[in-house]
Amino acid sequence: MILIKNGKILTMAGKVYERGCLLVKDGKIEKIGHEIEIGQEALSEIIDAEGGWVMPGLIEAHCHIGITEEKKGLEGDDCNEMKDPVTPYIRGLDAINPMDSAFHNAISAGITSMMVGPGSSNVVGGQFAFIKAGGRCVDDMVVLAPAAMKVAFGENPKSNYNELGQMPTTRMSIAALLRDELYQARDYRRQKESAESKGEEHDFDFKKECWLPVLRKEIPLKAHVHRADDILTAIRIAKEFDLNMTLDHCTEGHLIAEEIKASGFPAIIGPTLSSRNKIEVQNMDFKTPGILHRHGVKVAICTDHPVSRIQYLPICAGFAAKEGLGIEEGLKAITINPAEICGVAHRVGSLEEGKDADIAIFNGNPMEVFTKALFTIIDGKVIYRAREHSVSDRANRS
Repeated sequence: MILIKNGKILTMAGKVYERGCLLVKDGKIEKIGHEIEIGQEALSEIIDAEGGWVMPGLIEAHCHIGITEEKKGLEGDDCNEMKDPVTPYIRGLDAINPMDSAFHNAISAGITSMMVGPGSSNVVGGQFAFIKAGGRCVDDMVVLAPAAMKVAFGENPKSNYNELGQMPTTRMSIAALLRDELYQARDYRRQKESAESKGEEHDFDFKKECWLPVLRKEIPLKAHVHRADDILTAIRIAKEFDLNMTLDHCTEGHLIAEEIKASGFPAIIGPTLSSRNKIEVQNMDFKTPGILHRHGVKVAICTDHPVSRIQYLPICAGFAAKEGLGIEEGLKAITINPAEICGVAHRVGSLEEGKDADIAIFNGNPMEVFTKALFTIIDGKVIYRAREHSVSDRANRS
């Protein structure tokens, strides 16, 4: 067991302990309170968080870590399969390399979990997975897989397939290809369910089977959308087929905030700490999260690593806070909000008894540029500690 004491505990579940204690047992949060009485002989470590902020581990809601690896070039880039515009059967999990050095960058910034999957060159890119940041075997890191189905609108699929001289080369054909695929998937579901209800055999279709969790609303579409008209097209199609969806990037979301609120879909904003290198991101601004929040849209912040480097996630939230999102909502946008949006809030995103012991301890507000992560704990194990920070262990407990 690990006892964290004397820190300011921000549970992100509505309660703050200005000087509290947190007990970790068997990988879970056992207890949180102003004081916790327990025999020291039962503890493997005591962490004195005096002056620090104890928070749930930070969450990256959209990235390509381990798929587009750092310093590897072509050999480490598995982000986009660019020969077929519709590839729902591709699993991002099969390309994640836990040895990518960016995982260490994430952990040393207090980031404990992330949503990872294919890029946006295809209309349907494939399946995302929600994973923990620490480990050597990606199968052991999985929290939820599949966690979402990637679809993309706008410039990326247009430019990729224009170069190949095939559909889609317009926004119309992007929408048409997605609709066609969804109609086929819906027909497959009906035929399968009809056969099963009659006790009859049904031909298995691997490429259509992967749509069933989406059609059942067990996982959402994860829509790559920047421009306002692309956002609205994504909403239109999701409503036509009665699907759940997250609006990822949502760069011009502030221009249609009322429409996004009416849709009921959440927004994952980013990578705003990057250049306006495409026409569809010319209106990119850190004001977008605050505007959407004030209109009642649930908002998360992302880096889209490696577009912005993943360790700058809390800094991105800080800029959004500065530009109108506010400190409390800025912290929510990298903790509980992405957990809820990604469908994993029953395990991560807040410090509550019974949840996974994914904890980050900082020497101040993580959204401030001078703040450092002192400890990162995943599943109850300390996997990172700042060298200059002293802790009390079994040998020097008082």
